[in-house]
Amino acid sequence: MKKHLLSLSFIALLGTASATSATAQAKMTPGTVSVGGQAMYPNKNIVENAVNSADHTTLVAAVKAAGLVETLQGKGPFTVFAPTNAAFTALPAGTVETLVKPENKATLTKILTYHVVAGNMTADKIMAAIKAGKGTATLKTVSGGTLKAMMNGPKNVVLQDEKGNISTISTYDVIQSNGVIHVIDKVLMP
Repeated sequence: MKKHLLSLSFIALLGTASATSATAQAKMTPGTVSVGGQAMYPNKNIVENAVNSADHTTLVAAVKAAGLVETLQGKGPFTVFAPTNAAFTALPAGTVETLVKPENKATLTKILTYHVVAGNMTADKIMAAIKAGKGTATLKTVSGGTLKAMMNGPKNVVLQDEKGNISTISTYDVIQSNGVIHVIDKVLMP
């Protein structure tokens, strides 16, 4: 009996060590960033990572409602400015519920693709474009609109949408297999 319990304890210890090792590996893997309490792995695509973030459940639901899952799993590269759940909650009451209705799919798609820029725009590239533009970089979105990127202090990038609203990037360079995500604190509007 003692031998059996010792064997079970050893197996349990191995399982714990394996899980701890996987967690440590995620922290040590270059490019791995924690978003919404979960590791975002650079070898996974935008959708595979986003579905694990507790801070982006509304965005994921909207992407599904708009039928953009397959697109954002595509080769890319894409730069996604990903609003948090709090950013969606800050919209006027009923906005999200209205947008995810099937009859509003075109509007929802336009808003979501307004958060996507073709290419791999890391923070360094965005900041270099701002510097080259003498303080402002104009980013063309997949929806056909434009975002203005500007500095707010020496290391903070903010985005201005076509309505004049400002969103701050809170987490930069969440590298994906098909692009990069930057977490933002407001929903951008075309």
